[in-house]
Amino acid sequence: MLSTELKSQIQGAYTRFLEAKGLKPRYGQRLMIAEVAKVLGSIEADAEGRREGEPAVVAIEAGTGTGKTVAYSLAAIPAAKAAGKRLVIATATVALQEQIVHKDLPDIIRNSGLTFSFALAKGRGRYLCLSRLDMLLQEGEAQQATAQLFEEDGFRLDLDEASHKLFTQMIERLAGNRWDGDRDSWPEAIEDTDWSRLTIDHSQCTNRHCPNFQQCAFYRAREGMTKVDVIVTNHDMVLADLALGGGAVLPDPRETLYVFDEGHHLPDKAIGHFAHFLRLRSTADWLGQVEKNLAKLLAQHPLPGELGRLIEGVPELARELRTQQQFLFSACEQVADFKASEDMEGRERPRHRFVGGVVPEHLRELGTEAKKGFARLTDVFTRLTELLKQAMDGEAGVGIASQQAEEWYPLFGSLLSRAQAGWELWTAFTVEDPDDSPPMARWLTLAESGALYDIEVNASPILAAETLRRNLWNVAYGALVTSATLTALSSFDRFRMRVGLPKAAVTAVVPSPFQHADAGLLQVPDLRADPRDAPAHTAAIVRELPGLVEGARGTLVLFSSRRQMQDVFDGLEREWRRRVLIQGNLSKQETLIKHKARVDDGEPSVLFGLASFAEGVDLPGAYCEHVVIAKIPFAVPDDPVEAALAEWIEARGGNPFMEIAVPDASLRLIQACGRLLRTEQDRGTITLLDRRVVTQRYGKAILNALPPFRRHIA
Repeated sequence: MLSTELKSQIQGAYTRFLEAKGLKPRYGQRLMIAEVAKVLGSIEADAEGRREGEPAVVAIEAGTGTGKTVAYSLAAIPAAKAAGKRLVIATATVALQEQIVHKDLPDIIRNSGLTFSFALAKGRGRYLCLSRLDMLLQEGEAQQATAQLFEEDGFRLDLDEASHKLFTQMIERLAGNRWDGDRDSWPEAIEDTDWSRLTIDHSQCTNRHCPNFQQCAFYRAREGMTKVDVIVTNHDMVLADLALGGGAVLPDPRETLYVFDEGHHLPDKAIGHFAHFLRLRSTADWLGQVEKNLAKLLAQHPLPGELGRLIEGVPELARELRTQQQFLFSACEQVADFKASEDMEGRERPRHRFVGGVVPEHLRELGTEAKKGFARLTDVFTRLTELLKQAMDGEAGVGIASQQAEEWYPLFGSLLSRAQAGWELWTAFTVEDPDDSPPMARWLTLAESGALYDIEVNASPILAAETLRRNLWNVAYGALVTSATLTALSSFDRFRMRVGLPKAAVTAVVPSPFQHADAGLLQVPDLRADPRDAPAHTAAIVRELPGLVEGARGTLVLFSSRRQMQDVFDGLEREWRRRVLIQGNLSKQETLIKHKARVDDGEPSVLFGLASFAEGVDLPGAYCEHVVIAKIPFAVPDDPVEAALAEWIEARGGNPFMEIAVPDASLRLIQACGRLLRTEQDRGTITLLDRRVVTQRYGKAILNALPPFRRHIA
């Protein structure tokens, strides 16, 4: 039960915050604070401070304008401190992460009377590796010779003049304490090609054996995290930490209260995190390089003992595996019927999906052999890296000097990481799915590889529920998931299924302060064209669109298909086309900047966009006075993960269309409608060019789940 002391601390912080800012309390915000405090502030713990009983999880849908960050921070920070736990706030986007760190949390400290410290936690890839920078600038002959053997794995060291100048500036600023080694705090944008040479992943890091360990930007930042009350990070980093058992980079989950903001992304992020893929041709090429490079390495550095024996065995193993990948390429070519399809972002992805995740027997046998080969390769590289660690520790008898081991460790760590990824893919691709669990989705994708084409082999879970239940909800001290869109068709059922919320999890919907009926009109005109008849529907949009959006300063037109978006654009009169900015011609950021500049100059501007413009795009006021939605945004029917999930539900006697397709489309439609009202002063119109919301049986449920705008249905 929430203690009187904690309750009054939270209430006092909220009152002080409102008074200091000259704000009135918002009903939805107060409700959210109460719900978060009730669940996260009432957790029963044993004598050692570990949670007792059922998982403490709360999921809150809070409409746009609620002030979610302030609400959960004012409740969760005192609750975490009272329990002696750390608070981890995880977002899905960099924009929200930066807003929380640079704006929201400093604002709460200034105005609420709460005292707490906070830090931003980023992955290793955002920090410079000082040893890499040293190596690049020294260009030591021995280091160059070794790295050149592995240049295909990202260890190429040739420097052009511009890069040399940049890296020299970096070393000077580091030496003068004018830079902390964080990519995001460098004053200018750094090209990915330059940055990739300066950073490493965990498999290449020599850790405490590194001569620059004390000055390491990543470990310094990580050490700073152990001393703060609140850590702001992203969903991916939390999932990566949990995959390592929890507590590897972030605090131990048992000692942590989590907040997942933008929580509707969590299930897809979790699925993506446990998905595997491998490209057959490029893997065969890589294995060929491993064979050649290690043979060359042995010729230059004859090695005694176990280290030498292990390296001697790799070329032959790599050669066998390379032949297997080539056999697999031919087998996949023969079995695959690649069908061109578009994903939600309009990218063309020719794929061949294995129905029910069932791979043909001969392909599975070849994959099983590849799995065994990668298991042997992983084992060899694991033993090699262990021996190199021993050499770095100064142990005699390894047959290699400590300095040489330091040079080689990142190279062999990289090889180990890639071998492990191969083993994971072939394991997931060939494993027999248990009868009582959802199967893996398995498919092949046609990919470009220079002048040739490649075949990408994919295996992915279709639900993240069990993984999240096991690694997160059951382990964490407590957790909140929040977003403006968690319910589908006014129910948490679909979200519960996707993320595996515990039975005892509390769910709540808190209202937005927006007066939707006063601020917005939802209209469904009759185009006299069925959206399922793409040519007729496209022609109708071309005919009606200019008249529909007349008078709006800023308009956002959202499509479910890149092909239809392009066809509508091409069909419009040339003069009218001048006001349209179409997604994909410029970066998303540049497109939005150009759109705003036009509106600021008094010109009408129309944005044509796909799924990524239907969410997370903030265009207040005149920048978006009219949102036009071409179709109900049903998922692409041949998305491999969605299709495998639909098959599984159908096999269990369910109705995948009503259980998945309709709820998910409803959720996406609500997100698209959310582009209209960004502040309480905004006004405008939403036009849905899809009559299925009034003609189909499921349409009424989709229509009634939308925010309560005024309606005009032709």
